Amino acid sequence: MRGDFLAPLKAGALYFAVVFAAGFVLGTARTLFLAPQIGELAAVALELPVILVIAWTACGWILRRVAISAAVAARTLMGAFAFALLMTGEILLALAFGGTLGGFLTSLGEPAGALGLAGQVLFALFPLIRRSPASI
Repeated sequence: MRGDFLAPLKAGALYFAVVFAAGFVLGTARTLFLAPQIGELAAVALELPVILVIAWTACGWILRRVAISAAVAARTLMGAFAFALLMTGEILLALAFGGTLGGFLTSLGEPAGALGLAGQVLFALFPLIRRSPASI
């Protein structure tokens, strides 16, 4: 029983780490180079498909390596834990770069932030979407 609970947490932590690392690199490039040229919303719109492909690929790889059950509960736990870690990481990054929690939350209601949040929700749903062996 304990292994049934720990495996999705382990997979969620690994999924978060891989995607957060890729997102940090892409987000830095977006913020420093792309957004000043084309605007924040357009930059996020260009970055989002790339990070979602990375997340989809990482999710499938992790699901095979960690051998997560196809059960809805296990996949939901993996995605929810990864999402919680991702949001925590995003908040900590915002604070580290001089932002505030209120500023971070406010940014989620702006077009670029809302688009990014939609992508983060998809990230969280990928373990559940990839339940069937045919989609992995």
